[in-house]
Amino acid sequence: MAKTPGPGTAMPQAPAGPTPKATVDVPKRSGLMSRHDLVMLFSREVPLAMAQPIPEGTPKSTVLALKANSAVKAAAEGLEQVTTAVGNLFHSVLPTASSNGDFVTLQAVVTVQKKLLVLDLTDLIADSGDDVAELLGQHVSIMLVSNKLDAKTKKVLVSEDVPIKDWAMTADMLYPTNFRFQMEFKVPKNFGTPGAIIVMNRHVHEFLLVSFSVQLPDERVINFPIDSWVYNTSFKTGRVFFSNELYLPTETPEGLVGLRKQELENLRGNGKGERKYQDRIYDYATYNDLGDPDLHESLKRPVLGGSKEFPYPRRIRTGRPPSQKDPKSESRGQLLALFYIPRDEKFDQVKFSDFAAETLRSGQHAIVPILKSAVRDGDQEFGSFGEIMDMYAAKKAQVVTPSNLTPQAAPNASTAGTTTQNPLTFIHEYAFPSGPDTKLLTFPLPGVIAADTQAWSTDVEFARRMLAGLNPLVITLLKEWPIKSKLDPAQFGDPISAITTKHIESGLEGLTVEKALSQKRLFIMDYHDIFLPYVNRINEQKKGSTYAPRALVFLTNEKILMPLAIELTLPPTKEVGKKSRVFTPPPPGSAKDWVWELAKAHVSSCDFAYHELISHFLRTHACIEPFIIATNRQLSVLHPIHNVLVPHYKNTMDINGAARKALINAGGIIEQNFTAGKYSMEMSAVVYNLDWRFDEQALPEDLIKRGMAVRDSSAKHGLKLAIEDYPYAADGLEIWDALKEYMTDHVKIFYKNDKSVAEDTELQAWWTEIRTVGHGDKKDAPGWPTLNSIESLIYTLTTIAWVASCHHAAVNFGQYAYAGFMPNFPSMTRKFIPEPGTPDWEKLHKNSERFYLDSISNSTQAASIMSTIEILATHAIDEEYLGQRATPNWSNDEKVLNAFAKFTQKMVNVENLIHERNADKSLRNRAGPVQLPYELLIPTSGPGLTGKGVPNSISI
Repeated sequence: MAKTPGPGTAMPQAPAGPTPKATVDVPKRSGLMSRHDLVMLFSREVPLAMAQPIPEGTPKSTVLALKANSAVKAAAEGLEQVTTAVGNLFHSVLPTASSNGDFVTLQAVVTVQKKLLVLDLTDLIADSGDDVAELLGQHVSIMLVSNKLDAKTKKVLVSEDVPIKDWAMTADMLYPTNFRFQMEFKVPKNFGTPGAIIVMNRHVHEFLLVSFSVQLPDERVINFPIDSWVYNTSFKTGRVFFSNELYLPTETPEGLVGLRKQELENLRGNGKGERKYQDRIYDYATYNDLGDPDLHESLKRPVLGGSKEFPYPRRIRTGRPPSQKDPKSESRGQLLALFYIPRDEKFDQVKFSDFAAETLRSGQHAIVPILKSAVRDGDQEFGSFGEIMDMYAAKKAQVVTPSNLTPQAAPNASTAGTTTQNPLTFIHEYAFPSGPDTKLLTFPLPGVIAADTQAWSTDVEFARRMLAGLNPLVITLLKEWPIKSKLDPAQFGDPISAITTKHIESGLEGLTVEKALSQKRLFIMDYHDIFLPYVNRINEQKKGSTYAPRALVFLTNEKILMPLAIELTLPPTKEVGKKSRVFTPPPPGSAKDWVWELAKAHVSSCDFAYHELISHFLRTHACIEPFIIATNRQLSVLHPIHNVLVPHYKNTMDINGAARKALINAGGIIEQNFTAGKYSMEMSAVVYNLDWRFDEQALPEDLIKRGMAVRDSSAKHGLKLAIEDYPYAADGLEIWDALKEYMTDHVKIFYKNDKSVAEDTELQAWWTEIRTVGHGDKKDAPGWPTLNSIESLIYTLTTIAWVASCHHAAVNFGQYAYAGFMPNFPSMTRKFIPEPGTPDWEKLHKNSERFYLDSISNSTQAASIMSTIEILATHAIDEEYLGQRATPNWSNDEKVLNAFAKFTQKMVNVENLIHERNADKSLRNRAGPVQLPYELLIPTSGPGLTGKGVPNSISI
């Protein structure tokens, strides 16, 4: 496929005067006469890869010949190792003294970063060891691979093996630094276009290969945006990297066909053995490492995935040995050891240092509540709401105003997402953090109480957040009356809800229930059927007290939602039958009804648990991971679909591994601080089985499924919303359409008809593996599209991108703004609501505030959750948002770049539109009584705890 050079492809111009052999992004050290000077003296006299030094007195001509022969020998040895590994695939083209007229010299630039020690530090000891390897002739070298085959041998043309010169003479820095080295390759005039490179690392330690570029005689520049760690384990076979050109499998240049196939086979591995940190293997496993029975019997947990009882998406395979006490489970290894993920899936240096700084700071915020508990002899209860407010840096109410309404300009597509960072990221972000988190020992003030410390508890806000809060993905149009359960009545009692017409008729503004149903003004958040089968087991843990809740709300004439009734249900036990209690709001203007407030707290607690376990972890983190694995196993980096999806996968596997280590594991943060306890993840598997379909992860299908929209060709986006002022849906549909248009533009560059989609072998293998392996427990479920047309491919790609970006942003980056104030979303409910006439009923009415606080999360639980969600809701300083690609020269194709530039401008338009909507006072659901504008789907953001911004991927 012919390609046209795109923007940003010009070869860097050399500075005036002598061209340095290596350049660095930071000033070199001066006044040093130690290792570098010594290396320089020796390196000029040590022949490349010679085993023995040249004897003194050897004639100069002989020395030159020996050096030349040694260089050729080293190149041949490197080539022999590579060709053996890939089946004698290559034909080397080494220049000789008599072939100068037939050869041309290609100028190249390679950018590398040396081995890291920890956080912001370069491993100078390791670098010294690599310099010794340089002295011994053990270099890092590169070979160019032509796009075409040799006319006679029909093998791939490969250049000489050229070492990176002057590696040891770079001014090594204490902090990570990009070094640029100039290289020259002599190749035949008919060599063709380099389409790949083979990198040999003969050093002891790994290095980060940032990028490579080579200039052709016609001044075109071929770019290789790499950003991959190269280990010395690659020495025997070499690492293959392809240029930024994209090809469908059938259009792959002849010279790259074998390498394309071989690289995919390398990434798949053989499914055996324990994975090591330097591996690049992508394979599947069940969630069989959440429990830790070897540590304690109470930490045994069922395997999620691979069974009818607990189906689940697959995770990356780690291959650790089985647990000694539970052979079905995988051992978890050392306490502080991280779980394996392929090296290039890990956080980069800036992200890791920033994340570490945020983790340390948020952990410090929990210190004061823990110390106060210790001083009070372990009393962890909040005595008043004032004690909760003492946890925050700001004690006085602050007015929250909408973001700057000045129209935004589109960022340059070639530089979007790139920023200049302080090289000592950890120290800088710890001492001078981004965003409102400026205090060491107090939490930042959550947005939900920043403008008004009481508005969170109003009934209007309780209902509004179903449309524009932490979890706006559950509210459903009520379609029948009375409300009915789908659970087995023989096991769970009467399926008819206890909520009757009498409970709600006074709140219907004169309408009958039937009229309200027909006008689509009744909505429900219904957790009854999800929680009821687990309520008794949860309560038997003696950690908390929970119900199976329902909350019924009404769309008023003012187009806002108001709660009508809450139903809290306990399932049958051996002693008593099913018990449901219905609570209704007090009349307007009456005193606070603390029984009603407790009912709302129970609903909010279950909503928070469902949010974290299903809306958040299951539907984004867990369900996307199989797509990441399959993409790397089945779609070559040369494939245009790999190229368009890979930004939506960045950092996801790293944060998922961290979640399995400390968040969702047995005894982890979720189990310790949520009422569901050890049944938390098990419940998410049940929901996956009953409720997850791929097609319904698309925003339009999700809205239609919940009755929140109907198809209407005359409406914007082809959907008519049941509630026009539904901020999550209204803003989301703008981005959904922009994403779909971008995917359409990108796909149609490469696929000319439906047949080309159906006959794409890599694409079909990818989709089959996702369905039958990655989501194998749901392989026969409805909802999987048949990937046999351009239209089906576009919709599939849009859905994947939507889930990884917008869906995740909507449920993640508002966590601290809403749940950072614990009473608004308590993770624990520790008491049942008292019955009239009981001692607890008397306690509730004697000291209502204290009883309320004793019924929800205590100070230690609150601090733990607040600290966790503060980290999760914080944007990194190098975040990459929708409409941005931080990797320079990620494509050379002008059509691909133009399609992306168009999408970038769309994101700017969406951002300005959301600001306009938030400024429209008639849209009352966008800010509500708490005066917190809905900004979670604003595409871009600065770093820190901003409550807005849509990263490309599930990066936190």
